[in-house]
Amino acid sequence: MQPYFDIDAETLRRLYLEDRLPMTEVAKRLGCSSVTVARRLRLHDIASRPRGTIPLHRTISAPQSGWSADLAWAIGLIATDGNLSPDGRHLMVRSKDRDMLETLRGCLGLTNRITATSNGRGGHYHTLQWSDRAFYLWLMDVGLTPAKSLTLAALSIPDEYFPDFFRGCIDGDGSIRVYTDRYHASKCERYVYERLYVSIVSASGTFIDWLQATVSRLARVTASLTVRRKRGCHPLWKLSYAKADSIRLIRWMYYAPIVPCLDRKRATAARFLSPLGFAHAPAGRPRVGWIYDAPRVKESNAAWFLSAPDARILSWGRGGAGDTRRPQKPLPARA
Repeated sequence: MQPYFDIDAETLRRLYLEDRLPMTEVAKRLGCSSVTVARRLRLHDIASRPRGTIPLHRTISAPQSGWSADLAWAIGLIATDGNLSPDGRHLMVRSKDRDMLETLRGCLGLTNRITATSNGRGGHYHTLQWSDRAFYLWLMDVGLTPAKSLTLAALSIPDEYFPDFFRGCIDGDGSIRVYTDRYHASKCERYVYERLYVSIVSASGTFIDWLQATVSRLARVTASLTVRRKRGCHPLWKLSYAKADSIRLIRWMYYAPIVPCLDRKRATAARFLSPLGFAHAPAGRPRVGWIYDAPRVKESNAAWFLSAPDARILSWGRGGAGDTRRPQKPLPARA
C-alpha cells in the first residue's frame, strides 16, 4: 500500500488557480500522479477546470488585476444588460449600440467577434459573447446570478468605483433625457426651460432600493421612486433624478472627460457639462452648468455655488448682467 501523498491547499491554489497549470503539470512538479492532484482538488473544495486547452479569449481585467474604472463600468453594464448562461462559463451582452460593445470588449481585454443578430420582429442587435469560467465565478462572488432580472440585489462594489458602476447601469437600462419645457411660454416668452432627467429601470425592487441608497450616500442626491404594475407582468421599478440633483449626478458619473461610457448618452448630457450663461443674456429661470477644473467665476454675478470647488452653478441675481427687472423701492424704515 502506497503512503498518503499530502498536498496543502495553498500550494494547490497557487499552482492550479494562480499559475493556471494543468493537472498533469502540477503532478509533475509535485512528484505524484494527476489522479492524486484531482483527488486533492476535491478534498480542498477547489473547482476543477473543464478538460482541454485553456481558451485564448479570456478576460484579463479581473480578478487578477484587481478593481479598476473599466472593470466597474463593465460590471454595471453586465448587471443590467448582460446575461450569465446557466452552463457556468458563458457570458453575453446584447445591444443596439455596437460602439458600446466595442468599449466593453476593450475594457475586459477581449478579442471575440461582435455579431449582428435579429430578434425576429424586424429589430437588429449586436451581440458580444465569450467564455470565461474564472471571471464567471468571480461575478458570482460579486453578487450576479443567472436569470438575474427578478433576483438582482446588492452587489459588492467598492465605493471608490461606484460612479463607474452606476454609469454602466445607466448605459445598460437607464436613460438621460433632455427636453424643452414650454408649458408656461403662453404667459411669457421667456418662460422656456431646459429639463434634464436621469433614470434607470429594473424588475428587481431590491436592486433599485440598493442603488438609491448607495447613490444618495455617495453623491448626496435625492431621487423619486415609482413602480408600474400591469396585470400579467412583473412590476417595473423606476428611479428618477431631476433638476439640480440630475446635474449633480452626471457630474458625479462623468467625473473626467474620458471615461468608458455609451457615447450617445454622454452626448445628451454634454450641454450640462459645460459652462452656461456667458454666450448671451439668460432668459427665464437661471441657467446652470459646470465644467472640469473651472476657474473661479465672478461672484458679483453668482448668487450661489455648488459645494465642490471645481463646480459652479450660476444664478443671475438682481443687478447682474442680463437682469431686466425694474429696481424695487426700498422698504420703509421701522419706527
